[in-house]
Amino acid sequence: MTTAPDPAPSEPSSSAAVPPRATRRRRRSRVPTAALLVAPSVVFLAALFLWPIAVGVGQAFTGADGPTLAHLRRMVDDPYFWTATRNTALLIVVLIPLQFAFALTMALLLRERPRLSSFYFYVWCVPLAISDLAAGLVWLSIFADRGYLNSALSRFGLGDGFAWLSYDNQTSMFVAVLLAELWRATSLVLVIVVAGLQNIPRDYDEAAAVFGATYWQRLRHVILPQLRPSLQVALILRTILGLQTFAVAQALTGRSFPLLVGETYQWYVTLQNEHVSAAIALVILLMSLGTAVVYLRVLRDPATGGIR
Repeated sequence: MTTAPDPAPSEPSSSAAVPPRATRRRRRSRVPTAALLVAPSVVFLAALFLWPIAVGVGQAFTGADGPTLAHLRRMVDDPYFWTATRNTALLIVVLIPLQFAFALTMALLLRERPRLSSFYFYVWCVPLAISDLAAGLVWLSIFADRGYLNSALSRFGLGDGFAWLSYDNQTSMFVAVLLAELWRATSLVLVIVVAGLQNIPRDYDEAAAVFGATYWQRLRHVILPQLRPSLQVALILRTILGLQTFAVAQALTGRSFPLLVGETYQWYVTLQNEHVSAAIALVILLMSLGTAVVYLRVLRDPATGGIR
């Protein structure tokens, strides 16, 4: 008499093999380590940037009765807004190329390591230690009716003085604000460009010189392409900060030469209207984002098709 063979023992199921505590631990370990490391920065950025932006958007597009465009219409109907927009755009268009021309020239001079080059670098960086308002007051003492400039002109017999900061002289007010910003903020571009030049090996430059390349050819084809990332960062940063120019113009001209950030201050503090002030701040934000996107596209590396 034959007996049937015992059935083969079935393999334990996964739920029986792994205890519930181990399953929960495995699910918990699925969170990437990189996400855990980035999470504090995300929370920090959300608290300090995203939340204020959301509040600003809410103030610009809401009123007592709910969503509204009345604040935007009031902003657009204000004649100071268009004048401030024009002045801000004109300041950026003229200021940024001048700053980069001066900063790049000074950085290339320092790269040649002349005598007292460290002293020159520290002297050129002195304006970095001066606040915007203090810089405006310094230049106010120069361009005021009884300032240093008119005193020098009178001493040399070139007139009794000129009202540089008068409301009727928009061109001279623009030049005064331009010179003050040029003196105050060029050193920031200089520091970034000098740091970028230090990361460029001199071997490429020397090899190009050996093969007969002139200085301008080496500058165009060797130095500037390798300096592209530093120039890109400096250009974006300086343009955004240029759009936020306020204290220098406020100290020199008040509201006679309006700028966008100055109008934000006027609506919030003087006119006590936070909604229109938030709308103008959103315009500044959009201009900053727009210029940053344009710079990133224009200055992308053609060799890689992306941004260096």
